[in-house]
Parts: sequence; C-alpha cells; structure tokens
Amino acid sequence: MLNVFKGLAVCLVTLLPCAASAAEEAPFTVGGTTVVDTDQAMTLFEEEAHFFDARKPSDFEAGRVPGAVNFFAKQTDSADMVLEVARKEDVIVVYCNGPRCLMSAVLAENLVAWGFTEVRYYRDGFPAWYNAGYPIE
Repeated sequence: MLNVFKGLAVCLVTLLPCAASAAEEAPFTVGGTTVVDTDQAMTLFEEEAHFFDARKPSDFEAGRVPGAVNFFAKQTDSADMVLEVARKEDVIVVYCNGPRCLMSAVLAENLVAWGFTEVRYYRDGFPAWYNAGYPIE
C-alpha cells in the first residue's frame, strides 16, 4: 500500500509543473520591446513591418497574419535565423496564440537579447487579430 502512495506522489509531482505552466499567462510587457494592441498591430501591418509568428508550425499552417514568418520560439535559437529575414533595426511584431501563450514573450526576449532594437510585442496575438476581422492566410 505504501508503494501505491509513493507512486501517486511521483505522478502528482510530475504533473504539477505541466498544470502550472498550462495555467500561466503571458507577461503584459517584455523588457526592451514596445507592447502593441490589435489596432496598432494592424497599423504596423499596413506599414509593412515584419510579423513573426512564434506558434508551433501546425498552428502557423492553420492560419496566420499574411506574410508572417514562422519562428517557433522553441526552435529559433540564434539571431542568424532571423537575420535571413530582417535586419536588427527593422520593426518586428511578434505574436502567438494570445494571453495564455508564452511563445511570443520568449521570442521577443530572445530578439532583444540578440540586438534587435524595434521589437513590438503583440500579446493578444492571432486570436485577437482574427476576431477583429483582419486578413489572414
């Protein structure tokens, strides 16, 4: 019986970090970036800023901001990958799946650390863009 309780304890300890991270919310700000809302993101889109989608590739393929480039935060590990698309002084809007998605914050932090100076953090992300009726592809 003691072994059963030990087994349950191990399962609970293993599951708790997953449950905690699933409940996490994206930060409201990311140091070194400018936070933008949906209308500001649209203005930047019209001004032809770069849009970086930090979501997993399957989400990206299902729908995205037109012209966005998929830099899945968990697979984008160097500035070299980004420099193939944008210069360090270009305006870059980073988004993911909204306030419950941490990937845009991670990618935005990395971009700032790599020396990108005009990073815009779009916390509300693709769901807000879609709900606003803005174009998608």
